[in-house]
Amino acid sequence: MRTNHEIDFRIVGEEMQYVEIELDPNETAIAESGSFMMMDDGIQMTTILGDGSQQNSGGLLGKLLGAGKRLLVGESLFMTAFSNVGMGKKKVSFASPYPGKIIPLDLLELGGKVICQKDAFLCAAKGVSIGIDFQRKLGTGIFGGEGFIMERLEGDGMAFVHAGGHVFERQLQAGELIKIDTGCLVALTQNVNYDIQFVGGIRNTIFGGEGLFFATLRGPGKVWIQTLPVSRLASRILSYGRGHSKEEGSVLGKFGNMMDGDGW
Repeated sequence: MRTNHEIDFRIVGEEMQYVEIELDPNETAIAESGSFMMMDDGIQMTTILGDGSQQNSGGLLGKLLGAGKRLLVGESLFMTAFSNVGMGKKKVSFASPYPGKIIPLDLLELGGKVICQKDAFLCAAKGVSIGIDFQRKLGTGIFGGEGFIMERLEGDGMAFVHAGGHVFERQLQAGELIKIDTGCLVALTQNVNYDIQFVGGIRNTIFGGEGLFFATLRGPGKVWIQTLPVSRLASRILSYGRGHSKEEGSVLGKFGNMMDGDGW
């Protein structure tokens, strides 16, 4: 039996997706600020402190403490609730912020808890708790970038997260270990043992260009991995915006720039 609001949905699109959520009367979906796309008449939009879950119902102080933790992961104190206050079914849609895929997570089927990257959460059924999950080893967590603080989604309803590029699932068997770039990790189930490991080696550190740390994930459990972290995309766009590219400085690079109309 679900205690969170039970919602129907469909995901539309290929590279720039949006999720359309169907709400019965008195059902509510919650979303991060800026993810709203469109809604039917009869849906009421309300700004709430925290996520509106039962865990944040312990008075104003409890709500402030729960919402304040979201500031640590770069999120707002407030979220937006979309409630069907009309007659019949109504629809509300939320769009992905950059090219990639929207991942539906049924928390009831995933053991009631999923840990995800701090900027991955898009929207969820009311009742889902959105908190923070600290990496256990504080020292490596601080220097591990994306791996230090992650978001924790708890409940038995549907939640939706967004990731960049192509997204795929990896089912880890008991004791199976994989190592991935911290930015490529999207989400993992609660049974997966997650840690951050130093790459090691002076040449790797100085000349590798892949960062100093990677995430180690040990099964059993399920992991979602993205091919294009938004930080990597932003870095590449910024690099080209400044006029720098990998072929710059070579004869072919100069020739290519001329062909593009950039001159010498």
